[in-house]
Amino acid sequence: MLKTNSVYFFDSIEFEEIVHYYLDSGKNSLAKKAINLGLKQHPNSVMLKLLRAELLIFDEEFDKASALLKELQAIEPANDEIYVQQASIFSKKDNHFKAIGLLKVALTYTDDEADIFSLLGMEYLYLDDFDEAQLNFSKCLEADVEDYSALYNVIYCFDMQNKHFEATEYLNNYINKDPYSEIAWHQLGRQYFIVEAYEEALRAFDYAVLIDEYFVGAYLEMAKTLEQLNRFNEAIENYKITIKLDDPTSFVFFRIGECHEKLKKTTLALKYYKKAVQEDPLLDKGWIAITNLHIKGKKYDKALFYVNKALEIDDQNTLYWRKYAEINLKLNYFEEAVKAFEQCILLQDLDLVIWVGLSDVLCFLGEYEDALTNLLKAKLYFDDFAEIEYRLASLYFKFKNYTKGRLHLKEALSIDFEYFSIIKELFPEVYKLQKVKDIITQYK
Repeated sequence: MLKTNSVYFFDSIEFEEIVHYYLDSGKNSLAKKAINLGLKQHPNSVMLKLLRAELLIFDEEFDKASALLKELQAIEPANDEIYVQQASIFSKKDNHFKAIGLLKVALTYTDDEADIFSLLGMEYLYLDDFDEAQLNFSKCLEADVEDYSALYNVIYCFDMQNKHFEATEYLNNYINKDPYSEIAWHQLGRQYFIVEAYEEALRAFDYAVLIDEYFVGAYLEMAKTLEQLNRFNEAIENYKITIKLDDPTSFVFFRIGECHEKLKKTTLALKYYKKAVQEDPLLDKGWIAITNLHIKGKKYDKALFYVNKALEIDDQNTLYWRKYAEINLKLNYFEEAVKAFEQCILLQDLDLVIWVGLSDVLCFLGEYEDALTNLLKAKLYFDDFAEIEYRLASLYFKFKNYTKGRLHLKEALSIDFEYFSIIKELFPEVYKLQKVKDIITQYK
């Protein structure tokens, strides 16, 4: 008809089916044409006018849609779909209470309660009223036990309230009604995993894959559970099953690598970590895992290469900068280590280890004034810490400021006497000073 401008007669139901077809295909402009043609032949069709209202709502022409729906309500006040569409308008305007009121009216007229309960559940979710949302999604499941989207939503409501034990009880009751639901077994396993009931979780995932041997998600969760039970070889086998069933992911390769590392199979761990970063070059934790393996193997040049890869992806991660500092210290690249410690402080990683590490490297480089400035800043965050007081004392003695040197040394000795050996280690020339020896002897 559209191509030839010919006019053929269709029943109004056939027009509705054509419109639904175009709506399901996402071809809204053709759906509008079908509605217009349909209304020319059937000007009093309420269903076609309801479809027009639906498209007006989709295009956010709420005033036109509201006016049309009021007309239809006057004609068919007991048509549940009219109230559903009106509720949709109020929902899109964030007036969820009004939408709920209209849906409850629709509920009194509908033959399909499950759909209305589902819409009510969504409105309550928008209001973060998880109890009411869960109640309505549960009613969907009472009407249709295989409505898995409703089941997911019920569990989501439990999750959002951290009611994991209640969720397991609900799922066990559901499974009594539908014991062959792999979705329910999978969700039950997830809840047991969250509460650290790993044996029960494993049993649930086992049932899920027995019911559906191609259920990738269940194999993944089973593998994660086996990891928690330190059954790493079995975990690896389950991860490998997911690779056979579906496209491999960086997540799976990474987890296999972690399992091999825990089994102390370094070569295999490295192989799978490399596969993970090949699959996803932006997986920074994959690059760090490779870095750590090279640090353990004392291959610091390689470790430096890989930690740089991680920093290229996330240069705001202070743990990566710490790792960068550690590697550069091993390689005697002290200026780079200073840069790493300073970056940590800039990123608000104000751990004592960072301040002390920075001051020690600065002293090693002979930049004693910078080391002193750094330690005075550190003292603002860590007052009465022996690690800082001994270093401050040593630097003041080095600068021949004996008054401040004595003050900080006495403070340090009173906090932790045994730690005075750090002076001998870092500032041997200060340790030899008679003034210093006298103060230590006095405290001893």
